[in-house]
Amino acid sequence: MILLGLTGSIGMGKSTTAKMFSDFGVPVHDSDEAVHRLYRGKAAPLVEAAFPGTTSGGVVDRAKLAERVLGDTAALKRLEDLVHPMIRADATAYLKPFHAAGAPLAVLDIPLLYETDGRDRVDLVVVVTAPAEVQRQRVLARPGMTEEKFRKILSKQVPDADKRRMADFIIDTSLGVEAARRQVADIIEKLTGKRPMPASETAGESL
Repeated sequence: MILLGLTGSIGMGKSTTAKMFSDFGVPVHDSDEAVHRLYRGKAAPLVEAAFPGTTSGGVVDRAKLAERVLGDTAALKRLEDLVHPMIRADATAYLKPFHAAGAPLAVLDIPLLYETDGRDRVDLVVVVTAPAEVQRQRVLARPGMTEEKFRKILSKQVPDADKRRMADFIIDTSLGVEAARRQVADIIEKLTGKRPMPASETAGESL
């Protein structure tokens, strides 16, 4: 089974692209979704012990945690060392039945693939990208996002140009949903030798 890493900087359309792979029948492990589950479960007491006051009712308060770690390299590293092994274990458990069934391709959706050890966990990498101004407009349209927060997030991410340079495949999401879907189908066909069945339309889908 080929493991394809899917990544991209904030606001590039990675989540929508991941869903396109899933709609085509490719197993996708979503690292962000895994973090949400872990923050509601076994990671919560560990995070609270490392960063007191960042949980409520046994659940990690992501806003409070972000305030503690954004801009603090040592704190962010401490959090990553705590959570990343849990995410890797979650991905391994998720992929096990697909390995056993002989699935030809699976995707690991890893937002910080190049910033962590993600590249070592996959066979190939697809980077989702868009022009900087498109990225900025998308991100600043998010509730609670500010220019300062956006800059802090970008400062912790490998620049888009470097990600594209290191990628095996690139998907440009600035061309629209259908164009992105075709690019996803092209990648699946190249890696599996089969053209995937058309994905079903998703109501309200946007990049």
